[in-house]
Amino acid sequence: MRSSSVRPDRDILKKVLRVLGRDRFTLALSLLLALCVVAGTLYVPILIGRAIDLIAGQNDVAFASIMQILIRVGIVAGATALLQWLMNTLNNRVTYRTVRDLRDAAFRKIEILPLQYIDTHAHGEIVSRVIADVDQFADGLLLGFSQIFTGVITILGTLVFMLVINWKIALAVILLTPLSLISARVIAGRTYRMYRAQSDIRAEQTGLIDEMMKQQKVVQAFSHTAETQAQFDEINERLADAYQKATFYSSITNPSTRFVNALVYAGVALIGALTAVSSGGVFTVGQLAVFLSYAAQYTKPFNEISGVVAELQNALACAGRVFALMEEEPQTPDAADAVELTAMDGDIRLENVSFSYSAEKELISALNFYAKPGQRVAIVGPTGCGKTTIINLLMRFYDVDGGAILVEGRDIRGITRKSLRGGYGMVLQDTWLRAGTIRENITLGKPDATEEEILNAAKASHAHSFIKRLPDGYDTVIGEDGGSLSQGQKQLLCITRVMLRLPPVLILDEATSSIDTRTEQQVQSAFARLMEGRTSIVVAHRLSTIREADVILVMNEGKIIERGTHEDLLKLDGFYARLYQSQFVAS
Repeated sequence: MRSSSVRPDRDILKKVLRVLGRDRFTLALSLLLALCVVAGTLYVPILIGRAIDLIAGQNDVAFASIMQILIRVGIVAGATALLQWLMNTLNNRVTYRTVRDLRDAAFRKIEILPLQYIDTHAHGEIVSRVIADVDQFADGLLLGFSQIFTGVITILGTLVFMLVINWKIALAVILLTPLSLISARVIAGRTYRMYRAQSDIRAEQTGLIDEMMKQQKVVQAFSHTAETQAQFDEINERLADAYQKATFYSSITNPSTRFVNALVYAGVALIGALTAVSSGGVFTVGQLAVFLSYAAQYTKPFNEISGVVAELQNALACAGRVFALMEEEPQTPDAADAVELTAMDGDIRLENVSFSYSAEKELISALNFYAKPGQRVAIVGPTGCGKTTIINLLMRFYDVDGGAILVEGRDIRGITRKSLRGGYGMVLQDTWLRAGTIRENITLGKPDATEEEILNAAKASHAHSFIKRLPDGYDTVIGEDGGSLSQGQKQLLCITRVMLRLPPVLILDEATSSIDTRTEQQVQSAFARLMEGRTSIVVAHRLSTIREADVILVMNEGKIIERGTHEDLLKLDGFYARLYQSQFVAS
């Protein structure tokens, strides 16, 4: 068990360094350039000190020598500036390559996360991790590269030069330096917790905004805007408080270290002046000027690094949230010996299946049924009885807790997910359309479909007529989730998508729930033709849509309590008969 004394940001820092290790050669070159930049920066004060000594000596050749020194200063300064630009360019490249790779890895992880994670986390919160947190991490990382590299090398370089010039005064500087470090450490040590809270609240706010954007019609329909505004204000107030605390602690770090460093500089100047006066020319005015310049350069990185620390704390807090997402357990991978399902006749069996979304409450237990090839199987029952859960299990969005689901005699856990799902055509009550053209949405499952196939599928689903009325027909661009299309039109496009593929197994979960009665009858007729020779599993609330099913499974509380044809179940005068009568017998 890990000791509680280990700081979480240190663990995160190790992970960041592992990520940066892929660019170690670029980082090594950047470090080399940093050495050159610092060397140039440290050489300039030496030249200036020589010029000061020439002026103090009042020599006849002083002016010509000073001009030569100034020219050399200009050359060194120009070369240093160029090298610093190259170093910053390399740092930028490493930073944005790292950000690109992190986002790519995070998105890939989202695609293989189990649906249970997606279902139990606010979508806006996940988006915030991939977008906002990675951006914050990039800002802190870039600032750290630009200042920490040169800062550390400057501290070491100036320390060496000061020791060479006068080790006694240099020792005084070294002894006073911890005051600056202690002040920075005490203040900056509080910032990680503040920035972590800030990131968490920002993600919560993003999740609420995302939810409200998607459900604004419902919010307004139920006059819930005041409550929603109050909820947003409460989160926004907490975020403002977290921002204020984080900003306060980060903003006082740099001024406090500057104050301490100013005291150090003043003390060094006083000691240096007294040494120059009492040394009898051994310690010259030019050397004093060089020493003071080094003392200033020595303390300056502490100021910069103390400012960077706050940004790095924020960056580490954001990186921690990104790494937490990337370290979530992925969905169970395909078995090493999983087979590709090259052909599917539609033989589906559920044998003693049990499943629950949470350990506290079992949803499905000891469930058995057999769908023969070409058979139409309808599943009905009250809300929450497990109908849609069966669809999730058949598609292997979730794995069963017990028992087995067999397709073509094989346990689906021994079949690759891609080949399994490739044999299904699914239309759900909740439609999904991507931003793009109507044609691109229809051909999502069959990108190589011909124009004739697209038209035939659209006509079969009765979507062709409304598509032709759109401004650009099949080339009309729609926004995310269908844009301004009605719910019924979006559902017709999803039905068209399935009819284009002609899969061996159809799964329909309230596939016509958003379509008007006349169009529904037409679509049901088209579905009837499509179902011929194909296994069909239909989940329905409206029992009028499943009268022609070969077998109807009646579920309640996760179990099949009745099964048979429509007529057989009515004669049984049981649960199904009461459901049917509640829908079709006038009160």
